[in-house]
Amino acid sequence: MCGQAPGTRVHASGLPFTDPSGVRLRGWMGVSDDEFYDVARIAVIPMGFCFPGQDANGGDRPPRPECRARWHAQLFALLPQIELLLLIGASAQRWHLPQRGTQRLSDVMADWRVIAEPGPTRTFEHVTAIPLPHPSWRNNTWLKQNTWFDTDLLPHLRREVRARL
Repeated sequence: MCGQAPGTRVHASGLPFTDPSGVRLRGWMGVSDDEFYDVARIAVIPMGFCFPGQDANGGDRPPRPECRARWHAQLFALLPQIELLLLIGASAQRWHLPQRGTQRLSDVMADWRVIAEPGPTRTFEHVTAIPLPHPSWRNNTWLKQNTWFDTDLLPHLRREVRARL
């Protein structure tokens, strides 16, 4: 899975998604903590590897672009066995779905079925990619307004994850 960058709690713990966002993400995926943190099964590669700090409103800043530019392609080159790629948030989606450009998250999410079909519109042609909003509480309003996410996308996500675990 490819996410944003470590947040405040994750920066302190040293483990990805050890916060309420991680609880929500594991629920979306239908996996236990043990499955999620089994590095032989699931790789977590953020767009940025360090905590980018907080903005004026107390939210996390976006991942620093120089980190992605320096390490991202090299890390993915070491993982040729990837079968499923979860694109968590706009930063990951922009990098792995370059033809989407700067489309809004809602527009990318609305097209999730097309994106989930392997093809040449992403960084890995042979991989199933599933876009996801960030599981942060900041997206609660979006989740409430887009009920199809729970009824359509999450069952598909759980099937895809289960098929590969």
